[in-house]
This record gives sequence, structure tokens and C-alpha cells, in this order.
Amino acid sequence: MVWWIAATLVAFFIKGLCGFANTLIFTTILSFGSSNLSITPVELLLGFPTNLILVWKERRSIHWKLCIPLIILILAGNIPGIFLLKNGDSRSVKIFFGLVIVGIGVEMLVREFYPKKGEGSRAALIVIGILSGILSGMYGIGAMLAAYVGRVTKDIHSFKANMCAVFLAENLFRIPMYIATGILTSAVARQAAILFPFMLIGLFAGIKSGNLLNERVVKRMVIVLLILSGAALVVTCK
Repeated sequence: MVWWIAATLVAFFIKGLCGFANTLIFTTILSFGSSNLSITPVELLLGFPTNLILVWKERRSIHWKLCIPLIILILAGNIPGIFLLKNGDSRSVKIFFGLVIVGIGVEMLVREFYPKKGEGSRAALIVIGILSGILSGMYGIGAMLAAYVGRVTKDIHSFKANMCAVFLAENLFRIPMYIATGILTSAVARQAAILFPFMLIGLFAGIKSGNLLNERVVKRMVIVLLILSGAALVVTCK
């Protein structure tokens, strides 16, 4: 349980600070000792209220013309993703997850040093939306989506608002789907309830720290750590 508490504090501190990466951090820390089938539903229950809080806080920066197409595409990808989480081989899932982390981390790091803003293509929107939905259904990952939204939003407030609005809609869809497929159980709910106070501590510490810390530096450090963690997860997977 100590590792679960530590993962919760770190993951949701970053969520409050940057608006994303909580799932990647939470799952990466815990994947060395637990399966994704047990990690993902707990993170979903913890992540839902954080998205609700951040959407309310940044509500003036939501752009619905951006959010609505992404919500539709992600929900379309969620169903096959949930099926793969329920029925996929645990070792293969971990290896794939590690490779996804490395790929997303490298892409995000390149974008940090060579930023490009502007409208993304419709083809890129469709591909990223559906793949994000599959990855979200399997692991709750939204970092591929973050790479896209980061290109088409102008500041951290707009980024947080639109990312969390999409996540919130996706959470509302995924929770009943996880219950229906038996992924989300009463035991999972009890574990999430134990971790809930630590989630709130991490989240509000991250939000407050946004006024004191350089978010860009912190974000780059998180990306580098994710790349290293993803690589380690692939190498050590048995």
C-alpha cells in the first residue's frame, strides 16, 4: 500500500501542476508489481474528481469546437481498448505500455524544444483521437491526446481546460463500461476510497505549486522520467 500512496501523491501533484501525465506516472510506478487490470480502474476512480475540479477551475478556457470532436473519437476508441484490457495477455500489455510511454515521451520532449502551434489536420485529429481512445480504454492514458492538444492551445490554462474536459467525458463513459465488464469491482472502489485523501493532497499541492514553480521545467523533467520508466518497464518485463 505504501507504493500505491506514493504513486497517488506524485501522480496527482503532476496532474494539478500540468493537467496531465497522472495516469502515466501512476501506472508506471505500480506496473512493476501489479497488473494493468488492477491499476487502471483505481486510477480511473481517482482521476474522475480531479478532472471535475480542474474543468470547473479552468472553465473559461474551454473551447468546445476542439473538445467535442475529440470526445466523440475517444469514446469510439474506448470500446476496443476496454476489450483488450479485459482479455489481453498481461506481459504483452506491459511491454506495449512501456513502448507507448517511450514513444509519447520522445514526441513530447521534441515538441517542448521545437514547439509548433496551430490547427492540426483533420486526418491527424481522427487518428490521434481513436488511438487515444484505445489507449485510454486499456490504460487510461491520455498523453497521446496531450501531444495534440498541446499544439493547438495557446497557454497552460487552455491546455488544462480542454484536456480535462475531454478526460471528464471519457471518464463518465468508461466508469459504467468498466462496471459492466467486471473490471471495476467493490474491492477496487474500496482501494480508491483509501487513496482518495492522498489524491486530494497531491492535486491541490500541484495546483498551488503552479504559482511558485516553473511549469515548463517541471514538465520536461516529467517527460524524461517517463521515457526512462517506460524503457525500464520493457527491459525488466518477464
